[in-house]
Amino acid sequence: MSRIAACFKALQADGRKALIPYIAAGDPFPDATVELMLAMAEAGADVIELGVPFSDPMADGPVIQRASERALAHGIGTRQVFDYVRAFRARNDRTPIVLMGYANPIERYDQRLGQDAFVRDAAEAGVDGVLVVDYPPEECESFAARMTTHGLDPIFLLAPTSTEQRMKDVGRIARGYVYYVSLKGVTGAGHLDTADVAAMVPRIRAHVSVPVGVGFGIRDAASAKAVGAVSDAVVIGSRLIQILETQTRDNVVSEAVTFIRDIRSALDTLKGAHR
Repeated sequence: MSRIAACFKALQADGRKALIPYIAAGDPFPDATVELMLAMAEAGADVIELGVPFSDPMADGPVIQRASERALAHGIGTRQVFDYVRAFRARNDRTPIVLMGYANPIERYDQRLGQDAFVRDAAEAGVDGVLVVDYPPEECESFAARMTTHGLDPIFLLAPTSTEQRMKDVGRIARGYVYYVSLKGVTGAGHLDTADVAAMVPRIRAHVSVPVGVGFGIRDAASAKAVGAVSDAVVIGSRLIQILETQTRDNVVSEAVTFIRDIRSALDTLKGAHR
């Protein structure tokens, strides 16, 4: 059983919902990334999504675009991302880490270092899953198979516009969890409609056997609780990045901890709620 599957199994046995924060590797301070990851896990994060910086993050809004730009300006690439994961694993061997990014850095990594170098090195570093935004399931079954061979969970996005066939395609090869993008548009856009989420999640579950996490538009404890009530996990990225980018190095970790603890407390009021 993968670390992600074990995490969700334990949460579901305890009647709790997963909290999955996203940060961009190397942002806002390269020497704070591992400290942020460790502190968020201690504060109640169940899975951590670590963004792989990329110069053209087409699915991301301005907040996460700025995070990628800052990280790239600091010289953070795929090798450095793996270094962060290794350093995290040296002190935390229980919290799953999911890399989230785009196909280009993966393919460039393999071009430089050989076929399957990315999945091999990700697994060696201690990564548990990979979500590639621009790899739709029908175009990456071989990549997903290579990931599974190396013990990595291939994680996929679904959206309000996803067809029944797309849900079936995702359900056939997804592992770990699926990430339902609750809004049309880029990250940080729009207004979250929890009624729409509540209507969509059962449709997804009809085709997908892994847990369903929901992201986009979750900005505070109230919205996290509302989404957690109808899903297995909440994913928070843009709002967390907004908080971090305004902090000094001295207080960036403490501000992240305060935010994560607030969301964790809200989700824990749902303990025992039916899936």
